[in-house]
Amino acid sequence: MELDPIQTDALMELGNIGAAHAATSLSQMLMSPIEMTVPEVQAIDIAEMHNYIGSEISAIVVFQIQGEIADGGYIIVSMPQETIIRLTNQMLGTPDDDREINEMDQSAAIEIGNIMISAFLDATAELLEIVMLPSPPALAIDMAHAAFESIIAQMAGDVNDVLIFTTELASEAPPVYGSIYMLPKPELMQQLFTMLERLMAPFI
Repeated sequence: MELDPIQTDALMELGNIGAAHAATSLSQMLMSPIEMTVPEVQAIDIAEMHNYIGSEISAIVVFQIQGEIADGGYIIVSMPQETIIRLTNQMLGTPDDDREINEMDQSAAIEIGNIMISAFLDATAELLEIVMLPSPPALAIDMAHAAFESIIAQMAGDVNDVLIFTTELASEAPPVYGSIYMLPKPELMQQLFTMLERLMAPFI
């Protein structure tokens, strides 16, 4: 699908509100100021998703979207290996960036993903007055494209479009990057756009 300028602006607003909520929650968890922005949002056909996913080793945290629309699709946080390691080191106060992902990093990835997505969906609920809740998270540490191929295969054609919110986190440490992927089922996608367009109508 292609977004028109109004839809793009509406999704950017949604993404930035969600990112602000997530940054506040992460700041409390890390006990350090965190800023998060959404510099880019894209809507793509799920068949083209491979063009937007790299081959780097990443932590992929997957949630099913629940709430008012049962089984509304999936929402996923993808963070490159170096991002998770930096965030774990910041949590523990350790400087060792040059290593592989370990069990502590995996636990941190789940906790960070859970905080980010819970805050993101809470912001959506507050803005759009629709309840969307995350399921318990599932974690994969793999090459990003391989992990997403597995996720897409499980959807069996239920999801047509993907919303990509690229995120940038800034803290006392070097910036770290990640993306939030929302894979809504058609009925949730339609409801999201209907509500967003209604909210944007006074500004058109």
